[in-house]
Amino acid sequence: MTRRLVAAAVVLLLCACAGGGRGSSAALPATRDALGGRHGASGKITHVIVIVQENRSFDNLFYGYPGADTQTYGYTSTGKKHKLKPVGLEALWDVDHSLTAFLQACDGTGSLPGTDCRMDGFNKEALTCSKGGKPYCPPADSQYSYVPHAETKPYFAMAKQYVLADRMFTSNIDGSFVSHQYIIAAQAVGTVDYPSSGIWGCDGGKQDTIATLTQQRAVGARIRACFGDQTLGDELDAAGISWRYYTSGVYKNGSLWNAYQAIKHIRYGPDWKADVVRPQTRFFSDVKKGALPAVSWVTPTCQNSDHAGCGAATGPAWVASLVNAVGQSQYWNSSAIFVFWDDWGGWYDHVAPPLVDYDGLGMRVPMLIVSPYARKGYVSHVQYEHGSILRFIEDQFGLGQLSASDARATSPEQDAFDFTQAPRAFTPIQAPLNAADFERQPPDDRPPDTQ
Repeated sequence: MTRRLVAAAVVLLLCACAGGGRGSSAALPATRDALGGRHGASGKITHVIVIVQENRSFDNLFYGYPGADTQTYGYTSTGKKHKLKPVGLEALWDVDHSLTAFLQACDGTGSLPGTDCRMDGFNKEALTCSKGGKPYCPPADSQYSYVPHAETKPYFAMAKQYVLADRMFTSNIDGSFVSHQYIIAAQAVGTVDYPSSGIWGCDGGKQDTIATLTQQRAVGARIRACFGDQTLGDELDAAGISWRYYTSGVYKNGSLWNAYQAIKHIRYGPDWKADVVRPQTRFFSDVKKGALPAVSWVTPTCQNSDHAGCGAATGPAWVASLVNAVGQSQYWNSSAIFVFWDDWGGWYDHVAPPLVDYDGLGMRVPMLIVSPYARKGYVSHVQYEHGSILRFIEDQFGLGQLSASDARATSPEQDAFDFTQAPRAFTPIQAPLNAADFERQPPDDRPPDTQ
């Protein structure tokens, strides 16, 4: 039996054991090879870079962006109209963004919890006090905030040159751990919220468990936080296509954002040393020496993540440095770069998420698409999710779909790209820090999500 078929069987077994888990289906879709080769691929993209940032809603990060659907105010559960106020990326406090917080913020009226959202319950989400420095507890209703434009200039500059998607939703309805599984596997084996151990993956042992999500959007049985599902990395391996996942180390904040640490056959297999690369700044040297793989994921440290509570505003410069590294390299004319934020982080957003199944979609988050073939200064209003990024990659390299998310998702290829145009020359994104600055940064091992 081939590796792909073995992995597919494992996916189906795990989903069945989880009681109809996330992304479960009666059978995996046919592969592209079985369907007669590539579908919808331009042939011009041979390098895809997925940059994962943390915990920002669209209204929070792209407040007031011209042509995008943003709102300057929101309503609380008491009916109070609340004008969004500026709160910097460097805020030393955080907002709950678990399943409970999603249901509170949505304040839905549908028969299934978290549906027909009124989007007026963000004030019910728990606020945490500062984790370091001078103690500070934020005022009530601080969830209704936006990031000052002075801090988001690199992001706005990318949007003005390329594509900003204002209908990107998370495929899951909770936080970071599950989200990072979705961006490698289009599912999370039916799990919800966070593992019980601070190690958050196979290294946590049998005692490291995580809850499952029932079809009624309730917390179900717990399973070990060490999975056997097929991932995009497995599909790329089977097709002989190179990939790397640039991240932090085990037992550090990478144990949350290093999604492959929770995939047993990769954590304890050859891919762990060959393709899971630590630290994430090795991305810069791989680009410089001409060793960029066909598919890359890049996760941040807490300091550079945009995550509230990390006390830093360097996330936009971090992303700009990654984009500039590709843009000023031999890879620019063959690349597509996707920048997205893994969940809403508890911040207010006025657009209600569509219902596609019992576990999605989640809150709206930003997505930037950077490529020499991306439309210039274009705001895309097409509905996307995690699976849209995976679907784009699968289409470019002739791969099949992994689960429900990428099977149903719309690829950005048709709306966000114009492959009839010649590749545009790259204009560097201005930022206060560059690749050399990030390569000199000391390690940042803080785990931001421990609630």
